[in-house]
Amino acid sequence: MARLNEARKDLAQNRQAFHLYHILDRFEAGIALMGPEVKSVRSGQVQLRDAYAQVEGGEIWLLGCHVTPYVQHTHLTLTPLDPLRKRKLLMHKEEIEKLQGKVQEKGLTLVPLRVYLKEGKVKVEIALAKGKNVVDKRDALKEKDLDREARRALRER
Repeated sequence: MARLNEARKDLAQNRQAFHLYHILDRFEAGIALMGPEVKSVRSGQVQLRDAYAQVEGGEIWLLGCHVTPYVQHTHLTLTPLDPLRKRKLLMHKEEIEKLQGKVQEKGLTLVPLRVYLKEGKVKVEIALAKGKNVVDKRDALKEKDLDREARRALRER
């Protein structure tokens, strides 16, 4: 049994997602990567800022996720991989069907929240999310500022 602090290592986070969306439910998915991409992701060279997931043909795909090409990848015979290519997410068929139904029915979207290592495997946490409007974003910022001021006041005591 792996220790909790060793079991997961965050490689990238999508902080903007919490500002732009109401997070309703979270799911864990594996990700199909090519060899050099795995090394690049393990070194933290992945960006989720504009990424989203989409269900197509009973499969779930990660789009807009930028994986920087691995610097030490020197195979001249291989063509370089596109940093923004579609990457297949690995989930159970029942979970994919459930997500597809919710996305179509309620107009929700699938947003990746973070990429992490779990027991040596690269995993992606995706969320079922609903977009915030401008008022919700302002309210969230006000609440965040009030919390920060309250913590500062307690710390100064």
